[in-house]
Amino acid sequence: MYTEILKIIEGGLSQDRQKVLSYSNLLIENLSKDGEEKLAGRIKKLLSNQKTAMVYQDELFVAPVDQESRMSMADIILPIENPTVPVLNNQIGSVISSFRGMLSHKEEIQRAGIDLNASLLLYGPPGCGKTTIARFIASELKLPLVVVRIDTLISSLLGSTAKNIRKIFDYANSRPCILFLDEFDAIAKARDDRHELGELKRVINSLLQNIDEYTQNSILIAATNHSELLDKAIWRRFNSIVEVGRPQIDEIGKLLELFFSSAKNDFMGVPKRVESISEGLLGNSHADIKSICNNAISKAIVSKQVGVTFENMLMEIFLFKTFSNYSISELIKFLNERGVTQSAISDYLNISVRKVMNNLKS
Repeated sequence: MYTEILKIIEGGLSQDRQKVLSYSNLLIENLSKDGEEKLAGRIKKLLSNQKTAMVYQDELFVAPVDQESRMSMADIILPIENPTVPVLNNQIGSVISSFRGMLSHKEEIQRAGIDLNASLLLYGPPGCGKTTIARFIASELKLPLVVVRIDTLISSLLGSTAKNIRKIFDYANSRPCILFLDEFDAIAKARDDRHELGELKRVINSLLQNIDEYTQNSILIAATNHSELLDKAIWRRFNSIVEVGRPQIDEIGKLLELFFSSAKNDFMGVPKRVESISEGLLGNSHADIKSICNNAISKAIVSKQVGVTFENMLMEIFLFKTFSNYSISELIKFLNERGVTQSAISDYLNISVRKVMNNLKS
């Protein structure tokens, strides 16, 4: 609760009424959870006597806008109850669990005299769950997630970009939330890039300064698809760094369980078929795998099938790999390599077994 008290004092000194109200409300919630109902009631009564409305989540919907384009610079995602746990490998899961644990015990850590830098950098290919991880952490901590669209911070008037950065950090700092900077590389490029203007280099310096100030008492998560573009100084600002890569065989199996948990099929529970499908999906991102599974389920519903068959699922994987541009011979070989018998291929493609055999020989 030290953080809430500190934020309330900061808000009072800077005459930021919104900050005082938001963190007072969060303090009341935390006191109530700890059994300090009497003190929580006194604070609530004090605010009520001042005839000031209790504002916590509602005003979060009004995000700051870019002065030039008038576009909103952030999306606000409220926490949900019982969020779905992301499918992660053990190493990534361990780091994320450690980060969440650190945030859950921040009061004890601060009482021990340790400065808590609550910052997490997620990097890796697109579609591998970086945003999902951020949303999960926010929901677990019951905090709104302020998702910043980095491209809206960059103004054609370079002098305005630094102002936008300051504006978004001030906005997040005045409310209990987690600030999530997505596509971080759009603005946090290496300062030694000879093609960048001097003004943009000053923007990077402004970003670093804001990160340093913000992470002293607030939670920051950033994500990038292009870690090679990040300035070295950016990496040093984050206490926890996690590479979120494409799922491996074990993770793909868990994703299949998740996506087919309520969809009838003839392959889940059959180890050889699950293994064959997983091998076919290897190399794809979490988002790609979800799209392939959803396509298979949707087509089964449209064609009024009882469920998704093993052949249907392999077909969707093949179509995704070939961008639907393929020959019948390529399809037959793919299905056969994945464990579909010649007879089953004949039935599935409505062609003779002889034609299947001839294509396999070619």
